[in-house]
Amino acid sequence: MHNPIPYDVVIAGAGPVGLFLACELRLARLSVLVLEQAQSPNSPLKRLPFGMRGLSAPTIEAFHRRGLLDAIAPPPAKDGSGANTLAAAHWMQQPRRPGGHFAGIQFYLDAVDSSQWPYRLPGPAGTSMAVEMEQLETMLATRATAMGVEIRRGLAVDGFDQSDEGVTIRAGGETFHARWLVGCDGGRSTVRKLGGFAFTGTDAEFTGYSVEVELADPDTLSPGRHYTPTGMYTYSRPGTIAMVEFDGAAFHRTEPITLEHVQAVFRRVSGTDVTLTALRLATTWTDRAYQASTYRNKRVLLAGDAAHIHSPLGGQGLNLGIGDAMNLGWKLAATIRGDAPAGLLDSYFDERHPVGAQILDWSRAQVALMRPSRSSRALEAIIRDLITTGDGATYFAERVWGVSLRHDLGGSHPLVGRSAPDFELADGVRLGERLRNGQGLLLDFDAHPALQALASRWNERISYVAGDARERLGLSAVLVRPDGFVTWAADGEPDLEEAARAASRWFGEAATL
Repeated sequence: MHNPIPYDVVIAGAGPVGLFLACELRLARLSVLVLEQAQSPNSPLKRLPFGMRGLSAPTIEAFHRRGLLDAIAPPPAKDGSGANTLAAAHWMQQPRRPGGHFAGIQFYLDAVDSSQWPYRLPGPAGTSMAVEMEQLETMLATRATAMGVEIRRGLAVDGFDQSDEGVTIRAGGETFHARWLVGCDGGRSTVRKLGGFAFTGTDAEFTGYSVEVELADPDTLSPGRHYTPTGMYTYSRPGTIAMVEFDGAAFHRTEPITLEHVQAVFRRVSGTDVTLTALRLATTWTDRAYQASTYRNKRVLLAGDAAHIHSPLGGQGLNLGIGDAMNLGWKLAATIRGDAPAGLLDSYFDERHPVGAQILDWSRAQVALMRPSRSSRALEAIIRDLITTGDGATYFAERVWGVSLRHDLGGSHPLVGRSAPDFELADGVRLGERLRNGQGLLLDFDAHPALQALASRWNERISYVAGDARERLGLSAVLVRPDGFVTWAADGEPDLEEAARAASRWFGEAATL
């Protein structure tokens, strides 16, 4: 390539995934440009009630580990009971506090047995929380800009060419040069299409609607989620409705959404003759579940909805995308710096593709339970019984909250591949705070001189911290990747050779001997 390469990475898409990834790359002092098609980041669909998103444990941990959690934690409600964001949810009015749902069937916090998760410790990063999308994007954009990320709005990627040295990107009549291009440009990703990525999966069965309306008599409908012989709907007073009609997605993005159409669909789905008097806001969605067969084509990568799409049931999409960004950022940075071990960047796909496939199947299973058929209603009754049991509620909580996530990283210890517990060290600093510099971390609870010498061989790539913890879970030492996942752990006397192999596998060759 004869042109200069002013950027290490160009990211297409300034949604939460693209912005979070940009922050990760800047943490490694790389030059980053974000191109966003939309002129303005603001949209009524990003505000309450439709803009509410649930964050799972891995996402909350990622924000905690980068010092972002306080910026997105919602303020207390006026009654002091929780967050204003949560007040918009119909389920907050229930006497028992729900922890989540599967196809609308709720499990409750008081039935979840967290003792089955021995490697989770209490701390700032909980298992779930709600945020407003606009607030989240605003926070991430502010952070990215403060870190030196360049964000250009009103520029959509419309072409690119790549060589062995980099990528030439065309957007809105301008040309940009970068070493790498990452498509974070959503489910209809232009980067994915232009990059020739195979995208396969299952087609949609329904058209979903999220609407804000005025009703002639709001009290005729019962709040909450309702299954009917023709579909499903959720109603929250005074006029927020989400519903699905199993029409094979015939109406999704085919024609304008009118008051008359929404009323006709709602009457079919609800089985009532309710009258809608005004349509304030409306959007449609489907249960189409597709995934890219690879997340990398030479110097072009995919993350977030560009790599996988599915229905918004259960709110897993945002969490899946943030997980992609957290996994990819440090690996791409090490690759660009030149100190990445062989296969490090390939491990992004190896680890994240199975997680995405599992979420797509989780979405498909919910759709199967929602179908307006006798067999689905029979299956629903069984799931309702199971989810009320302690083991059932705990299983669904593990899946919905993401606490069961584990990558296959090898290693003999059961903690390897899992998210690191948020140890509170003797000095009062937590593990999550120690990861804010974007480096790996070797926690040495018993201060072994040999472990300190080993960590020093990787210079700035691994931070070494010695000292006891308030609760060490029987561990003597633990090696943590920059994304917070454990790659080596010891209960007793540490195996130095095993620790060195783990460090070499994820952090490359030692800088000093």
